[in-house]
Amino acid sequence: MEPEKAQEWCNFVLWRPTELPEDCEVACGTLRQEAPAGRNGNTAGRTPWSPANPAAYRTEIAGRERRLRIKQFLYDWAFPAVDHPCLWGSEARPFGIGDGRVVWLGTDYLRNVAASARLARTTIELSVLDGEFSDEELVSIYRGLRPADGDAVQRVLCTPFSELSYWARHPVDMVSVPTGVFVFHRQGGPNEGEWLSPEAVPGFLAGHGVPETVLGFRADSAAIFADGEGRRELEVVYSSPASGGSELRLIVQATGRGRLQFPPRPDKHPAQTETLELAGHTIHLGYVHADFGACDAQWQDTAAALDLKLLGSAGAALGKDGFLRHVEQVIGRLRLSGDSELLR
Repeated sequence: MEPEKAQEWCNFVLWRPTELPEDCEVACGTLRQEAPAGRNGNTAGRTPWSPANPAAYRTEIAGRERRLRIKQFLYDWAFPAVDHPCLWGSEARPFGIGDGRVVWLGTDYLRNVAASARLARTTIELSVLDGEFSDEELVSIYRGLRPADGDAVQRVLCTPFSELSYWARHPVDMVSVPTGVFVFHRQGGPNEGEWLSPEAVPGFLAGHGVPETVLGFRADSAAIFADGEGRRELEVVYSSPASGGSELRLIVQATGRGRLQFPPRPDKHPAQTETLELAGHTIHLGYVHADFGACDAQWQDTAAALDLKLLGSAGAALGKDGFLRHVEQVIGRLRLSGDSELLR
């Protein structure tokens, strides 16, 4: 299906490549349509590691003795690990592609030369299947990506995450995946997330002393994750349509009563970590690149009996310094207490 038509079936912005290596052409893409969880005998295009059936779009670009594929989807079962999850565990190198956006080059889980970017919330993963492509050719492909349907960009960016997310809308088992620079995993199994309706989010956050805005970001979704062992976390999604879909994710638990670990342990992705003092708190900070992020901060508020984690998507506006300004504002505006029934 051509991307312009496929956009009608996607819960994400679909991107069309317009800059190709000289010898290459784009094949017509294939759409995996969203469907309820489960298998009906037809497994074509369906993942073997989950019964979930979210939408995805796959395209191949091929030239003389070389070929790559591009896969697009909404990464919505957790916050995308360091904003380039398919490169997890490899040395990822950032390249600016205009408007503060970034593409990462590295090695994917298939051990292929690969790239990944998140544009207007869409995760766009590239994997070289045959032959060789230079860094500049791969970066140029991302630099030349254009929306298949221009109207879809604002439509998707202005839709709350919980209304887009397959996992928020379907009763399907969670997938255990890495989340940031520091170890934080929710185990696979029954979906623990209870998402609020978008209309209820502002009043809910105000009532519990959680900021509705963090600098240019506004909360559009919130959920409580709770398991049978008594672990419980509040998760708030902050988005910024004006900055192309950049995102913050705040995770809060009563001290020791969730899955945040202290002191935090670095996960397996190459990253820088440091400890610093900010607004009277000790911040454990991790980031892949100082200028582009993606950043991860954890800290404890002993007076409020809270453990907290803030994650940021990659991009020039959320490099180390920009991200820390958002951490500082969360600290200054949060009024929630670990004694709240919300977290117990």
